Amino acid sequence: MKLAIIGYGKMGKMIEQIANAQGHTVSAIVDPFAKDALSKVQISKTIADLNFDSIDAAIEFTQPDTAVQNMITLAERKIPTVTGTTGWHERMGEVSKAVEKEKSALLWASNFSIGVNMFYRIAWYAAELANNFDEYDAGGFEAHHNKKMDSPSGTAKVLAEGVLSRLDRKKKIVWETMNRKPQVDELHFPSLRMGSVPGTHSLFFDCPADTIEITHTARSREGFATGAVLAAKWLTAKERHGIFTIDEMLKDIFRD
Repeated sequence: MKLAIIGYGKMGKMIEQIANAQGHTVSAIVDPFAKDALSKVQISKTIADLNFDSIDAAIEFTQPDTAVQNMITLAERKIPTVTGTTGWHERMGEVSKAVEKEKSALLWASNFSIGVNMFYRIAWYAAELANNFDEYDAGGFEAHHNKKMDSPSGTAKVLAEGVLSRLDRKKKIVWETMNRKPQVDELHFPSLRMGSVPGTHSLFFDCPADTIEITHTARSREGFATGAVLAAKWLTAKERHGIFTIDEMLKDIFRD
Protein backbone atom coordinates (compact mmCIF):
# COMPACT_ATOMS: atom_id res chain seq x y z
CA MET A 1 0.00 0.00 0.00
CA LYS A 2 1.31 3.47 -0.90
CA LEU A 3 0.37 5.93 1.84
CA ALA A 4 0.25 9.67 2.28
CA ILE A 5 0.55 10.81 5.89
CA ILE A 6 -1.28 14.08 6.51
CA GLY A 7 0.07 15.61 9.71
CA TYR A 8 3.54 14.70 10.90
CA GLY A 9 3.28 15.12 14.64
CA LYS A 10 3.83 12.33 17.15
CA MET A 11 1.00 10.25 15.64
CA GLY A 12 2.19 10.83 12.08
CA LYS A 13 5.70 9.70 12.97
CA MET A 14 4.38 6.57 14.69
CA ILE A 15 2.16 5.77 11.68
CA GLU A 16 5.23 6.07 9.44
CA GLN A 17 7.16 3.62 11.63
CA ILE A 18 4.30 1.09 11.71
CA ALA A 19 3.65 1.37 7.96
CA ASN A 20 7.32 0.84 7.14
CA ALA A 21 7.57 -2.12 9.54
CA GLN A 22 4.59 -3.76 7.81
CA GLY A 23 6.12 -3.39 4.36
CA HIS A 24 3.98 -0.48 3.14
CA THR A 25 5.42 2.52 1.31
CA VAL A 26 5.07 6.05 2.62
CA SER A 27 4.82 8.01 -0.63
CA ALA A 28 4.21 11.46 0.80
CA ILE A 29 4.10 13.46 4.01
CA VAL A 30 2.11 16.67 4.33
CA ASP A 31 2.95 19.03 7.18
CA PRO A 32 4.03 22.68 6.90
CA PHE A 33 6.28 22.33 9.97
CA ALA A 34 7.88 18.94 9.31
CA LYS A 35 11.60 18.81 8.58
CA ASP A 36 12.92 15.26 8.66
CA ALA A 37 11.23 11.93 7.95
CA LEU A 38 12.23 8.30 8.23
CA SER A 39 10.99 7.69 4.69
CA LYS A 40 12.92 9.06 1.74
CA VAL A 41 10.08 11.20 0.40
CA GLN A 42 9.52 14.84 -0.21
CA ILE A 43 7.62 16.60 2.55
CA SER A 44 4.87 18.85 1.19
CA LYS A 45 3.44 21.89 2.91
CA THR A 46 -0.08 21.39 1.49
CA ILE A 47 -2.17 18.57 0.05
CA ALA A 48 -2.33 20.46 -3.26
CA ASP A 49 1.38 19.75 -3.76
CA LEU A 50 0.93 15.96 -3.71
CA ASN A 51 1.41 13.59 -6.64
CA PHE A 52 -1.90 11.79 -6.25
CA ASP A 53 -0.98 9.10 -8.80
CA SER A 54 1.47 7.63 -6.29
CA ILE A 55 -1.02 7.34 -3.41
CA ASP A 56 -3.37 4.46 -2.61
CA ALA A 57 -4.70 5.97 0.63
CA ALA A 58 -4.17 8.85 3.05
CA ILE A 59 -4.03 8.77 6.84
CA GLU A 60 -4.95 12.11 8.37
CA PHE A 61 -4.10 13.15 11.95
CA THR A 62 -4.09 16.94 12.19
CA GLN A 63 -6.20 19.51 14.05
CA PRO A 64 -9.98 20.13 14.00
CA ASP A 65 -9.61 23.48 12.22
CA THR A 66 -7.72 21.96 9.25
CA ALA A 67 -9.08 18.40 9.10
CA VAL A 68 -12.36 19.21 7.32
CA GLN A 69 -10.70 20.91 4.34
CA ASN A 70 -8.10 18.14 4.21
CA MET A 71 -10.81 15.49 3.97
CA ILE A 72 -12.79 17.44 1.37
CA THR A 73 -9.69 17.94 -0.81
CA LEU A 74 -8.75 14.26 -0.58
CA ALA A 75 -12.35 13.28 -1.45
CA GLU A 76 -12.24 15.52 -4.53
CA ARG A 77 -9.10 13.64 -5.60
CA LYS A 78 -10.82 10.30 -4.88
CA ILE A 79 -8.18 9.28 -2.35
CA PRO A 80 -9.52 6.81 0.26
CA THR A 81 -8.86 8.53 3.58
CA VAL A 82 -8.57 7.45 7.19
CA THR A 83 -8.85 10.21 9.79
CA GLY A 84 -8.25 10.05 13.51
CA THR A 85 -8.64 13.79 14.08
CA THR A 86 -11.36 14.60 16.61
CA GLY A 87 -13.34 17.73 17.38
CA TRP A 88 -14.71 18.31 13.83
CA HIS A 89 -17.77 16.06 13.81
CA GLU A 90 -20.31 18.90 13.93
CA ARG A 91 -19.19 19.52 10.31
CA MET A 92 -19.74 15.91 9.24
CA GLY A 93 -22.41 17.05 6.78
CA GLU A 94 -19.88 19.02 4.71
CA VAL A 95 -17.47 16.11 4.58
CA SER A 96 -20.19 13.55 3.79
CA LYS A 97 -21.47 15.69 0.93
CA ALA A 98 -18.01 15.85 -0.66
CA VAL A 99 -17.34 12.12 -0.20
CA GLU A 100 -20.73 11.12 -1.65
CA LYS A 101 -20.45 13.56 -4.56
CA GLU A 102 -17.05 12.23 -5.63
CA LYS A 103 -17.85 8.58 -4.80
CA SER A 104 -14.78 8.52 -2.60
CA ALA A 105 -14.30 6.75 0.75
CA LEU A 106 -13.62 7.98 4.27
CA LEU A 107 -13.17 5.98 7.46
CA TRP A 108 -13.19 7.95 10.68
CA ALA A 109 -12.84 6.97 14.32
CA SER A 110 -12.37 8.78 17.59
CA ASN A 111 -9.84 6.09 18.48
CA PHE A 112 -8.20 3.49 16.22
CA SER A 113 -6.71 1.41 19.01
CA ILE A 114 -7.99 -2.17 18.79
CA GLY A 115 -7.64 -2.32 22.59
CA VAL A 116 -9.86 0.72 23.03
CA ASN A 117 -12.49 -0.74 20.72
CA MET A 118 -12.45 -3.97 22.71
CA PHE A 119 -12.75 -1.81 25.85
CA TYR A 120 -15.84 -0.08 24.41
CA ARG A 121 -17.58 -3.40 23.92
CA ILE A 122 -16.65 -4.70 27.39
CA ALA A 123 -17.83 -1.45 29.00
CA TRP A 124 -21.08 -1.36 27.05
CA TYR A 125 -21.86 -4.96 27.93
CA ALA A 126 -21.24 -4.08 31.58
CA ALA A 127 -23.76 -1.23 31.22
CA GLU A 128 -26.32 -3.67 29.82
CA LEU A 129 -25.79 -5.90 32.86
CA ALA A 130 -25.98 -2.95 35.29
CA ASN A 131 -29.24 -1.88 33.66
CA ASN A 132 -30.89 -4.76 35.54
CA PHE A 133 -29.75 -3.50 38.97
CA ASP A 134 -30.95 -0.03 39.95
CA GLU A 135 -28.68 0.14 43.00
CA TYR A 136 -25.61 0.63 40.76
CA ASP A 137 -24.80 4.23 39.91
CA ALA A 138 -22.52 4.91 36.94
CA GLY A 139 -19.90 7.48 36.04
CA GLY A 140 -16.57 7.86 34.31
CA PHE A 141 -13.34 9.77 33.98
CA GLU A 142 -10.73 10.44 31.29
CA ALA A 143 -7.19 11.88 31.25
CA HIS A 144 -4.92 12.97 28.38
CA HIS A 145 -1.70 14.89 27.79
CA ASN A 146 -1.73 18.67 28.10
CA LYS A 147 -1.28 19.21 24.33
CA LYS A 148 -4.63 17.64 23.45
CA MET A 149 -6.89 20.21 21.81
CA ASP A 150 -10.37 18.87 22.58
CA SER A 151 -12.07 18.06 25.88
CA PRO A 152 -13.82 15.72 26.41
CA SER A 153 -11.94 13.40 24.10
CA GLY A 154 -13.65 11.73 21.18
CA THR A 155 -13.01 8.39 22.89
CA ALA A 156 -14.79 9.58 26.03
CA LYS A 157 -17.77 10.74 23.98
CA VAL A 158 -18.14 7.38 22.21
CA LEU A 159 -17.76 5.49 25.49
CA ALA A 160 -20.21 7.63 27.48
CA GLU A 161 -22.80 7.84 24.71
CA GLY A 162 -22.70 4.05 24.38
CA VAL A 163 -23.31 3.69 28.12
CA LEU A 164 -26.15 6.22 28.00
CA SER A 165 -27.91 4.25 25.26
CA ARG A 166 -27.75 1.06 27.35
CA LEU A 167 -28.46 2.34 30.86
CA ASP A 168 -32.10 3.40 30.99
CA ARG A 169 -31.85 5.39 34.23
CA LYS A 170 -29.22 7.75 32.77
CA LYS A 171 -30.57 10.41 30.41
CA LYS A 172 -27.83 13.04 30.18
CA ILE A 173 -24.02 13.22 30.17
CA VAL A 174 -22.42 15.98 32.26
CA TRP A 175 -18.84 16.64 31.11
CA GLU A 176 -17.92 19.66 33.19
CA THR A 177 -16.98 19.87 36.87
CA MET A 178 -20.00 19.79 39.18
CA ASN A 179 -20.45 22.27 42.00
CA ARG A 180 -23.60 20.48 43.12
CA LYS A 181 -24.99 17.04 43.71
CA PRO A 182 -25.55 15.09 40.47
CA GLN A 183 -29.08 14.27 39.48
CA VAL A 184 -30.01 10.59 39.43
CA ASP A 185 -30.39 10.62 35.64
CA GLU A 186 -27.01 12.29 35.01
CA LEU A 187 -23.89 10.40 33.91
CA HIS A 188 -20.89 12.39 35.16
CA PHE A 189 -17.77 12.04 32.99
CA PRO A 190 -15.13 14.75 33.71
CA SER A 191 -11.74 15.24 32.01
CA LEU A 192 -8.17 15.94 33.09
CA ARG A 193 -5.37 17.34 30.90
CA MET A 194 -1.90 16.86 32.35
CA GLY A 195 1.71 16.13 31.43
CA SER A 196 2.34 13.49 28.77
CA VAL A 197 -0.54 11.08 29.47
CA PRO A 198 -1.33 9.24 26.14
CA GLY A 199 -4.87 8.43 27.26
CA THR A 200 -6.73 6.83 30.18
CA HIS A 201 -10.47 6.13 30.25
CA SER A 202 -12.36 4.61 33.18
CA LEU A 203 -15.96 3.60 33.72
CA PHE A 204 -17.36 2.89 37.19
CA PHE A 205 -20.44 1.13 38.51
CA ASP A 206 -20.93 1.66 42.23
CA CYS A 207 -23.40 0.58 44.91
CA PRO A 208 -23.17 0.45 48.74
CA ALA A 209 -21.80 -3.11 48.57
CA ASP A 210 -19.04 -2.78 45.95
CA THR A 211 -17.48 -0.95 43.01
CA ILE A 212 -16.80 -2.23 39.50
CA GLU A 213 -14.08 -0.36 37.60
CA ILE A 214 -13.25 -0.89 33.92
CA THR A 215 -10.18 0.99 32.65
CA HIS A 216 -8.17 1.26 29.47
CA THR A 217 -4.73 2.86 29.72
CA ALA A 218 -2.64 3.48 26.63
CA ARG A 219 1.08 2.87 27.17
CA SER A 220 2.02 4.57 23.90
CA ARG A 221 0.59 5.73 20.59
CA GLU A 222 1.58 2.46 18.90
CA GLY A 223 -1.87 0.91 19.28
CA PHE A 224 -3.56 3.93 17.66
CA ALA A 225 -1.11 3.97 14.75
CA THR A 226 -1.40 0.21 14.16
CA GLY A 227 -5.18 0.50 14.02
CA ALA A 228 -5.01 3.42 11.59
CA VAL A 229 -2.77 1.51 9.18
CA LEU A 230 -5.10 -1.50 9.46
CA ALA A 231 -8.03 0.81 8.65
CA ALA A 232 -6.29 2.09 5.51
CA LYS A 233 -5.60 -1.50 4.44
CA TRP A 234 -9.27 -2.42 4.99
CA LEU A 235 -10.53 0.68 3.16
CA THR A 236 -8.46 -0.14 0.07
CA ALA A 237 -8.88 -3.94 0.11
CA LYS A 238 -11.80 -3.57 -2.30
CA GLU A 239 -13.67 -0.73 -3.95
CA ARG A 240 -15.64 1.15 -1.30
CA HIS A 241 -17.65 4.36 -1.47
CA GLY A 242 -19.09 6.46 1.35
CA ILE A 243 -18.47 7.16 5.01
CA PHE A 244 -17.36 4.31 7.24
CA THR A 245 -16.52 3.95 10.92
CA ILE A 246 -14.21 1.54 12.65
CA ASP A 247 -17.29 -0.52 13.58
CA GLU A 248 -17.74 -1.68 9.97
CA MET A 249 -14.09 -2.65 9.80
CA LEU A 250 -14.21 -4.56 13.08
CA LYS A 251 -17.38 -6.40 12.08
CA ASP A 252 -15.54 -7.63 8.99
CA ILE A 253 -12.54 -8.69 11.05
CA PHE A 254 -14.60 -10.46 13.72
CA ARG A 255 -16.66 -12.18 11.03
CA ASP A 256 -13.53 -13.41 9.24
